[in-house]
Amino acid sequence: MKKNKLTLYIFIALILGVVAGYIYNQQVINVYNNTIATADARIKTIDNQLVKIQDTTSVSYQSLKTERNTLSKSRKESDTIREDKLVGFSVLSDIFLRLIKMIVAPLVFTTLVVGVAKVGDIKAVGRIGGKTMLWFLSATLVSLLLGMVLVNFFKPGENMHIPLPDSHLSTGIQKTALSLRDFISHVVPKSFIESMANNEILQIVVFAMFFGVATAAIGEKGEIVIKAMDAIAHVILKITGYVMQLAPLAVFGAITAVVAKQGLGILSTYAVFIGEFYFSLVVLWLVILFAAFTVLGRRAFTLISRIKDAMLIAFSTSTSEAAYPRILMELERFGCNNKIVSFVLPLGYSFNLDGSMMYMTFASLFLAQSYGVHLSFQQQISMLLVLMLTSKGVAGVPRASLVVIAGTIAMFNIPEAGLALLIGIDPLLDMGRSATNVLGNAMATAVVSKWEGELDS
Repeated sequence: MKKNKLTLYIFIALILGVVAGYIYNQQVINVYNNTIATADARIKTIDNQLVKIQDTTSVSYQSLKTERNTLSKSRKESDTIREDKLVGFSVLSDIFLRLIKMIVAPLVFTTLVVGVAKVGDIKAVGRIGGKTMLWFLSATLVSLLLGMVLVNFFKPGENMHIPLPDSHLSTGIQKTALSLRDFISHVVPKSFIESMANNEILQIVVFAMFFGVATAAIGEKGEIVIKAMDAIAHVILKITGYVMQLAPLAVFGAITAVVAKQGLGILSTYAVFIGEFYFSLVVLWLVILFAAFTVLGRRAFTLISRIKDAMLIAFSTSTSEAAYPRILMELERFGCNNKIVSFVLPLGYSFNLDGSMMYMTFASLFLAQSYGVHLSFQQQISMLLVLMLTSKGVAGVPRASLVVIAGTIAMFNIPEAGLALLIGIDPLLDMGRSATNVLGNAMATAVVSKWEGELDS
């Protein structure tokens, strides 16, 4: 009953957030949005004129340059004021997310040490890891492929007819093409304390696995460590229960801030793209559910009803990390062995972001279509393989999907400026991606538990 109440409160907060955000947008924020939009349009015109003027010492060039600087300053001021006006709402979700992040690193470490120590045998750890990575790689490939197929079917870039940003302009998004050195530095910790401080889940997983195997290897002396870690994990889960009480407030704040800043007008402009992307996510949900159903049977539906709170939180706050402690609790209640849950789930947060994967091919090919860049089937497949590799080490990076897309489209001569089309609606798309990531990781953990014969009925 208490759990159902939380779901209800989160859902009410979601609706109230949309209403409050719309009213606040109309009454307070709209004036700043109009100033920013007007400035952006004029700056774009000036940029086009500046490109045509060859004599940079002429009076007309200098006056346009001065006007551009004035407009940029005015735009920046309006943007700062707008952010200040929204801070009251965004601080609600910030507090919740900071509390969740406070919990995640110690929770991953303690539960994983206990899980690995209970498995004990390094061969068993390897076996579970192998099954886990098999599912993750299959899910990643299916997600990327589905995004590619559906974006070619819908062709949103050709059908939307929205004005394109000039291809020579920069978006300010840091491009990344993940090198082998970057990947290794992201995976292998140089300091456990630093990994904990920065919430580097993958690095914590690596250290925890060494720690767990070593704890099991020292026999009786290790029992004290396992009991201590188990007790700490239960304390942190208790804290999670307290933090979750703030979830409806966080949801209200996050949704209000997004709607107040973007307005509902952006929905009508991008309705086609947003609608087609969310339809694609629903198709991906069905694929994930079908794959899980083949292993779990009807219990797959039971699991969905258990994790709906976690998915709502991830959807509202646009981060799947916010749902991590909740999923961990629900999977154990569902009957998954805690040693499997604590092993598979943290890995999933780095290697199994199904919603984000689909978005990467969907968005990259949408930009290619928008600029009329034709990519052959072979080029699209090579883009898919590049995304499969470059996306594996950027979990936890803000706007990680956009960062990876920026690095990838450059290889295929798609103008980076096209990302400006996505920046405005990215928070709305990120909500769906985050909820899908949660669903994918929960199903993966349950499936691996079943494969290992560690799922209680």
